[in-house]
Amino acid sequence: MKKNGRRLAAVIILIGVWAAAAGAMDSPLLLPGPFLVVKTLVSLMGTGTFWLAVCATLGRVLLGFGVAAAIGAVLAFFTARLAFLRALVSPLMSVARATPVASFILLALVWMVKGTVPVFVAFVMVAPLVWANVEQGIRETDGRLLEMAQMYGFTKRQIRHLVLYPSVLPYAVPALMSALGMAFKSGVAAEVLCRPTLGMGTALYNAKIYLETPALLAWTAAVVALSMVLEAVLTRISRRVKSW
Repeated sequence: MKKNGRRLAAVIILIGVWAAAAGAMDSPLLLPGPFLVVKTLVSLMGTGTFWLAVCATLGRVLLGFGVAAAIGAVLAFFTARLAFLRALVSPLMSVARATPVASFILLALVWMVKGTVPVFVAFVMVAPLVWANVEQGIRETDGRLLEMAQMYGFTKRQIRHLVLYPSVLPYAVPALMSALGMAFKSGVAAEVLCRPTLGMGTALYNAKIYLETPALLAWTAAVVALSMVLEAVLTRISRRVKSW
């Protein structure tokens, strides 16, 4: 309760500072106040275009995230056991993690149709992170537990569920949490540059072009809120998986 109270107090203070700064500037074009931004957001939420853009962005981000998480986890399983495959994959993952997201977006604009660019960008941001953490979890699995499980005649399925998965989860869950935020931010950034017909990034770009600063901040607030909702859902799922 105390922690939630401190968070609420911090939010109230920040909103107060924002409102004071907006009142001092007295220019909605440069810095609209929080009330105007909320009013604009509510107005946007009353339109079908808003929800279509949200669904389009959500679909692209989750598609890239899901494919990357699956491929990264499977690849980690093999590279943790095959040294030559790890020697091949590790430099590629290092390059992918070090390359700026803008470079991937611009390259993808050359290679792909614009609707698939956010999916690709979300994929290349997520896959290296998931691969590195899942592989570390596999490598950190206690060999003595594996030997004991084999000695007591555990089946491969029992070894996976009782030894391997509990060892990997503490590494995989934080990676997925971080990767989801990265996927969402990079996916929206890709939409800003490639501007598909529907998307939250496209709406952000249009608001900037037409100097609609309240709409720009309203769409930004929507992006942040949706990202927080996704992280909350993933947290709940991870807790259920851990208990299982």
